[in-house]
Amino acid sequence: MKEIKRVKRSKEEAKISYNKMSKWYDLLAGHSEKRFRDAGLQKINIQEGETVLEIGFGTGHCILSLARSVGDTGKTYGLDISEGMLKITTSRIEKAGLSEKVDLQCGDALNLPYPEFYFDAVFTSFTLELFDTPEIPIVLEQCKRVLKKGGRICVVAMSKKEKQGTLEKLYEWLHKKFPNYIDCRPIFVRQSLENTYLKIVNTTMMSFFGLDVEIVLANKSGEQNE
Repeated sequence: MKEIKRVKRSKEEAKISYNKMSKWYDLLAGHSEKRFRDAGLQKINIQEGETVLEIGFGTGHCILSLARSVGDTGKTYGLDISEGMLKITTSRIEKAGLSEKVDLQCGDALNLPYPEFYFDAVFTSFTLELFDTPEIPIVLEQCKRVLKKGGRICVVAMSKKEKQGTLEKLYEWLHKKFPNYIDCRPIFVRQSLENTYLKIVNTTMMSFFGLDVEIVLANKSGEQNE
């Protein structure tokens, strides 16, 4: 397997960048990411009464959808590194009258602040590829830790191919040269989940301006101490 490009910027630099970007994020990427987010939400298929976590909630569009899906008896949690994103999403949740059903906080997915076996589902879109290469398995292990037995995870992320095309090579070069502006880079999505011993349910490939986006649904199987 080819190596995934490393992420050079620090967490503090990422936080500063997303705080600055938060007011403009929907204009920059909101529309272009929407169809992939929606495909992921459809795939994870949240049901009423479930407890669900979104990692990297950004400006809150998926959080709104998740909160509506869990209904009156469920609960939605969200974690994001940016205080700017938290502020915007909190306002969006309040305007929708969903504050009692949503718990948002700033934090790092390398150490999820939730107990074991807590969530029915974990959702993340265009977030896993922001972590440095050695951090990706740690994040997925944290997701597995907080999932209930049989719980599911859906990851929407830019997908790396074994045989790179010209556009992917160019994108990775731009990521290397301008990491504060081109912060995502393609990763091996399905393989990363498999390496964490999460059971793949299904995978959908889509295209994003000629770059691949992989939407993978997996679940947590095996023994669990209740």
